[in-house]
Amino acid sequence: MFGKAVVKDMINRSAENETDRRLFLKSAGVAGLGVVGAGALGGLASAPAEAAGVSDGAVLNFALNLEYLEAEFYSYAFHGHGLPDSLTGGKGNKGGVTGGRQVNFQSKSIYNYAKEIAWDELHHVKFLRTALGGAKVSRPAIDLQNSFTAAATAAGLIQPGQTFDPFANENNFLLAAFLFEDVGVTAYKGASPLISNKTYLEAAAGILAVEAYHAGLIRSQLWDRGLQDAARAISNARDSLDGKSNRDQGIGKADTANIQPTDKNGIAFSRTPGQVLNVVYLNPKSVTKGGFFPKGVNGAVFQSA
Repeated sequence: MFGKAVVKDMINRSAENETDRRLFLKSAGVAGLGVVGAGALGGLASAPAEAAGVSDGAVLNFALNLEYLEAEFYSYAFHGHGLPDSLTGGKGNKGGVTGGRQVNFQSKSIYNYAKEIAWDELHHVKFLRTALGGAKVSRPAIDLQNSFTAAATAAGLIQPGQTFDPFANENNFLLAAFLFEDVGVTAYKGASPLISNKTYLEAAAGILAVEAYHAGLIRSQLWDRGLQDAARAISNARDSLDGKSNRDQGIGKADTANIQPTDKNGIAFSRTPGQVLNVVYLNPKSVTKGGFFPKGVNGAVFQSA
């Protein structure tokens, strides 16, 4: 979700504590940098967390929770197993993963896309855990089974009582990936106005572009396969969870593609962490658990908007 340059900036300005800040700077190779405007990214938190004075380190732990989710999903889909135990411990309640299995990929292209993204998400987890040091949170309980069925039912892709298996085939895998990737882009863009250092802002813009490449790839593959109606249903269901404003779009119609979801000015949408949690908790209300995180996420930023 968050790129390396932005992570450096966040931890450099404010971590969970001074020891963790020093550990991060050492691991990132930037121990000589000075401290810049502590707390400048505090607005990333949901409203309850803001009131508690959440640190940038807490924001990074929020990102780590999301990286755990994505890494587990793609690891199971490509490798047939989840993250090693060595990458799951930390502060907070450590949970297991429900569901997940290897996808029987039929096309060379989707196989390679899944392989690349799985590698990326694994290394995002590794990097954030090393960067946060003793402040890192553990992997919370993750549901890759009932959550997808609930989301597909809410979107009208299946009827109540039926099951949606994201690992059953390539189409299901792409639809499930679509649910995650667009949310990641909106979350990352939401952080950009909060970065004051121009050097890091430039790096953040470049990393956001990479995240958008991933989302665009998934959207284009869905369009090529004629899954416009299914993608639109997921988009509408997702957009209904994060408030009244429009922050989502489908992939177009059979004769007109919409690979880049944007507003009337051609600008990508934004979501706050609280709104992101609305989506992953599969609940439009202000709650602390549900959906893909049945017991909630670990860390200071845990309540949806």
